[in-house]
Amino acid sequence: MSENIKERIEKEIEGARAACDASGGSSQECAAAWDAVEELQAEASHQRDKGTDKNSLEVYCDNNPEADECRVYDT
Repeated sequence: MSENIKERIEKEIEGARAACDASGGSSQECAAAWDAVEELQAEASHQRDKGTDKNSLEVYCDNNPEADECRVYDT
């Protein structure tokens, strides 16, 4: 999962906590804020399932396909 979505989730969680503190735990504002958190978490899960997240070696090989570490040999 990209850092961007992780950061967005963390910000939404902070916002949800603040909304619930200000409006009360059973308010519509509180529920809507936590719904936004759940939607972002679901998006992050979908991205993981699709395999959009690459590990550091994959990113390196995308940028440096000729590097020895990135060579693929047919057997």
